[in-house]
Amino acid sequence: MKDQKKAYIYALLAVFFWSTVATVFKLTLEEIDQFQMLFTASVSSAVILFLSLVFQKKTDLLKQLKAKDYAYSAFLGALNPFIYYLILLKAYSLLRAQEAQTLNYFWAIILVLLSIPLLKQKITLKSFLAILISFLGVYIISTKGDVFSFRFTNALGVSLALGSAFFWALYWIYNSKDNKDETVRLFLNFVFGSIYITAVMLFISDFRSINLSGLIGGTYLGIFEMGLTFFFWSKAMKLSETTAKVSNLIFLSPFLSLLFINFILKEEILASTFIGLIFIISGILLQRKLNEH
Repeated sequence: MKDQKKAYIYALLAVFFWSTVATVFKLTLEEIDQFQMLFTASVSSAVILFLSLVFQKKTDLLKQLKAKDYAYSAFLGALNPFIYYLILLKAYSLLRAQEAQTLNYFWAIILVLLSIPLLKQKITLKSFLAILISFLGVYIISTKGDVFSFRFTNALGVSLALGSAFFWALYWIYNSKDNKDETVRLFLNFVFGSIYITAVMLFISDFRSINLSGLIGGTYLGIFEMGLTFFFWSKAMKLSETTAKVSNLIFLSPFLSLLFINFILKEEILASTFIGLIFIISGILLQRKLNEH
């Protein structure tokens, strides 16, 4: 049953929580390292998703899966959350929150580029123009507006932010080929992701130095970045009269995120960040428009 008012409420809840993520990333990384942070977030997300399976009475679906289904989930779990978040969190440790979160939105353009070799899709000249517009936004942010210097202010941080976007796009391409129930699929991804990060923790980091603030931050991310917010967005899409009525609300997130970054982290929002974000989102919206035709 469609209910547009409720659809907007659920969508805006999802947008709100996603908008807090960049700020929580930065605050939590001051307390624990990226390995500890991903460990607490992945495990808490897996727990939340399992409870969701119980609530929806879908646990029997796990018994119906074959070995190849679990193997594919193991592969997806390596892409996300394991590789994607490790790279993204390292980028956050090197860049301003405003830069890392904005550059990560370039994943939608990388998705288009990867679809050419992986999905055998053709791309038009107009699509390349959309990509160029978004890439210009990335360049403006990376140079902090000094576009004629041809010098990135933090080349490693920018490379990692764009690298995380690459793995996120790669994950969505292969995720689209997974026919398992959505909740089951996400749960297994985070179970395997938790296994991988636990193994890494044993050799690179440690469990004992995870303090209370770090634990709270990681758990918050596990619930509201990786777990519960997915259900808010999914519910919004199901209740909405049309997908278009709620899908574009996602672009409120980066702008709202800049407000949290400014007021909570006390980061001065650079004009180059705002302008670059406009370019990136303009390119994405143009690409969407082209795909509708």
